[in-house]
Amino acid sequence: MSALMSGARMLVECLVREGVDCMFGYPGGVTLPFYDVLYDRQIRHILVRHEENAVFAAEGYARATGKVGVCCATSGPGATNLTTGLVDALMDSIPIVAITGQVSTMLIGSDAFQEADTFGITRSATKHNYLVKNLEDLPRIVHEAFYVASTGRPGPVLVDIAKDVFQGQGHYQPVSSIHLPGYKVFTEGHAGQVKRAVQLLRESSRPLVYAGGGILAAGAAGEFREFVELTDAPVVQTLMGLSALPSEHPNFISMPGMHGSYAANMALTETDLLIALGVRFDDRVTGRLAGFAPHAKVIHVDIDPAEIGKNRAPEVPIVGDLKRVLPKLNKLLSEAPSAGERISEERRAWRRRIRQWKDEHPFSAETSDSEIKPQSLMREIDRLSGGQAIVTTDVGQHQMWAAQLIRFNEPRLWITSGGLGSMGFGVPSAIGAQFARPDKLVFAIVGDGGFQMSIPELSTIAANGLPIKIVVMNNGYLGMVRQWQTLFFNNRLCGVQLDCFPDAEKLAAAYGFQGAVVEKPSELAAALERAVRHPGPYLLNVKVSPMECVYPMVPAGGAISEMVLGPPQAEAAAAI
Repeated sequence: MSALMSGARMLVECLVREGVDCMFGYPGGVTLPFYDVLYDRQIRHILVRHEENAVFAAEGYARATGKVGVCCATSGPGATNLTTGLVDALMDSIPIVAITGQVSTMLIGSDAFQEADTFGITRSATKHNYLVKNLEDLPRIVHEAFYVASTGRPGPVLVDIAKDVFQGQGHYQPVSSIHLPGYKVFTEGHAGQVKRAVQLLRESSRPLVYAGGGILAAGAAGEFREFVELTDAPVVQTLMGLSALPSEHPNFISMPGMHGSYAANMALTETDLLIALGVRFDDRVTGRLAGFAPHAKVIHVDIDPAEIGKNRAPEVPIVGDLKRVLPKLNKLLSEAPSAGERISEERRAWRRRIRQWKDEHPFSAETSDSEIKPQSLMREIDRLSGGQAIVTTDVGQHQMWAAQLIRFNEPRLWITSGGLGSMGFGVPSAIGAQFARPDKLVFAIVGDGGFQMSIPELSTIAANGLPIKIVVMNNGYLGMVRQWQTLFFNNRLCGVQLDCFPDAEKLAAAYGFQGAVVEKPSELAAALERAVRHPGPYLLNVKVSPMECVYPMVPAGGAISEMVLGPPQAEAAAAI
């Protein structure tokens, strides 16, 4: 006979069966029955200081592990505060299950205290969402939520649970299977299209792999590396795809796009075959579409059929899971005869050309004896991480410099907000990543703008003794916005100067851990080393040159071959 239990206990039982070991949340009146049951169970609850950060932390956990991240909030403002994080997870395809409380079913629609139409508000912010008004539906819906979040193209799923469902009593029946006839996931890839892709690969003289976050989402980094080594094709990795192939791999070029390298963008412009794996041809990569890979045939592999042909029509579309499609490509490639001598020589020339582009136009190595250059900061962090640390970031200039200059030699080390570009992401996502990987050194690299959106989470870090190294790249501005105003709005700086920043040493001390300020280039390396050696959390405020701009840069509306490689004066001097 099935056990009699409350809805709240059923929910916790379902979470345990899904393998949830920790969750991030903020309690409230409607969710009290759920928290009462959590008190007795093995799921660890991490109290964040703002509900938005619960989703960001769950994203950090999911990105670092490949598992579904879980967060929870109460009704009304608790639920609405999740929305930015849910959209962030949706745009970056991160598997999240968000649990929210709702007023009792008899009060829904009556403007009850802390009532909000969470189901309606989050419809476009999630991959799918549910409103649970009947206790008997709860176990099925919770398990469906985890299944939908983690299969196909991953994404956030919200489960909104009425208070009387939490409180109700019923007989719990474990769910043994998921039945969603309207939910189709295409995993295998069309065999004929896979063969066509291999044929195009054999015929190409200038192949290029364009790799995205779909490789990491599929857990296919090993299969991807085998594919790269079988084809010996150069590789560019998007902001979300970084760490899929080790940075030190000889085939890796860099990140492409608006702030990608000259070599990556020119390779995209000159390639004759673009192998697009787990990407969505985002505008930050493609620039003006008409100028993107104009000479290339395209093979596009993605699990989401909606992405195939959305921005660029491929010659060979393959809808499928990269974890399953790549082994099929690899098998055929290993069996296929080698390319002819002419093709082989053309490919050798192609690789030499890309190496020449890299040598002629490396990412900026700016240094100064009088002020700390942001590039120097990133290179020092790279030196200390050795390609092995987890790095989370906020959004802006520091994010781009980190993506350009820090190496990642294992999958799932790079955690950033891509599609939505959410400021305040870096610190809470580092919390989730550190809980997920307590064995790893975790850097949260943030700007002075984004950091001040997430200061409350210093309390979460301190309360849990998390040894996160928070590095604030402090230039006194909303740097990326300032850069655009400088370059494209006649230097009319408006609303971008951050006039006041807290004393890092005192701020950290107020939360019970250590902090320091670094202002001189000669002090930078030693300060970072002290932070890394320190066994607990550490806040480092690094004051960098305020007017530095991120280069290369593709202006809005430009083709990616139309890069600005440096400050206007330097560009003009180089042209003389």
